[in-house]
Amino acid sequence: MQVIICQEPGVLAFKEQERPEVKEGYAQIRIKRIGICGTDLHAFDGTQPYFNYPRILGHELSGELLETGGAQGFKKGDVVTFIPYFNCGVCIACRSEKPNCCTEIKVCGVHIDGGMVEYLNVPAYSLVQGEGLTYDELALVEPLAIGAHSIRRADVKAGEFVLVIGAGPIGLGIMEFARIAGAKVIAMDINASRLKFCSNRLNIDYTIDVSTENVLERLSMITQRDMPSVVIDATGNLKAINEGFRYLAHGARYILVGLQKGDISLSHPEFHKREATLMSSRNATREDFQHVISSMKKGLVQPANYITHRVPFKRVKDEFEKWLDPTSGVIKAMIEI
Repeated sequence: MQVIICQEPGVLAFKEQERPEVKEGYAQIRIKRIGICGTDLHAFDGTQPYFNYPRILGHELSGELLETGGAQGFKKGDVVTFIPYFNCGVCIACRSEKPNCCTEIKVCGVHIDGGMVEYLNVPAYSLVQGEGLTYDELALVEPLAIGAHSIRRADVKAGEFVLVIGAGPIGLGIMEFARIAGAKVIAMDINASRLKFCSNRLNIDYTIDVSTENVLERLSMITQRDMPSVVIDATGNLKAINEGFRYLAHGARYILVGLQKGDISLSHPEFHKREATLMSSRNATREDFQHVISSMKKGLVQPANYITHRVPFKRVKDEFEKWLDPTSGVIKAMIEI
């Protein structure tokens, strides 16, 4: 079978490998769609903190089930996706029903080789039934589940002001599920076209262009001086993360979804007097996957909004680097096999 390997930062290579044998407890999927996310781009760019090379990228996947691995409720030929965070099942996180932050977690395409392949073996317990969704739609479930998880972590309530910093694919998913939760969503970015997308395609209530507007003044005006009770960073940019502490209402929650390598800096007195809460949101759980699938089936999320670029598997090497350029207009690139 053909695979695409990131040999080192900036270098992708096509290689031939044997189709993997299926071991007990594992299912085999014939991959049909591969979504490209920020993790893949950061890995290619050399800025992903949990990464070693060489590595086969890809964890936003869907395909045809060829071997079930004994998974209940599945049969050969099913259209499926899977939860790409493989957990140990016995550590404190797993025992606490937090397999998304398992101490021994192996994320497909990050810690172990991923899905830029024709055939992929995954633990049978990770399979997710397609429930009538298309390959395109199912390949979008994982990134949207990250957004859904962050909203659940934040315990967003209807009517709250939720500021989402960063209008990339993950940020857009966060906005969608904040809106579904009934929040008044504020999108913030430096990319005017992304902010326009938020308004026109996702029906986001408010947008702030950091490059042209006074953020504190705009937030104060939008929230009638209260400031947002939930702030979520989806940039992974250290400056943006540190600035986010300035935007918190008293009693607010600050959730970090974006990831970077540096040290966070904040004014302890300013944070303390607000009795603010700081938390991270990592990956997603089966509950979040099901919430996304249900939202798609109900028409609350329109997957077609996200896919802006589409390429066949054989052209990935030629196109991949272009998706790092903000002027490319890419929101979600989808690879077809």
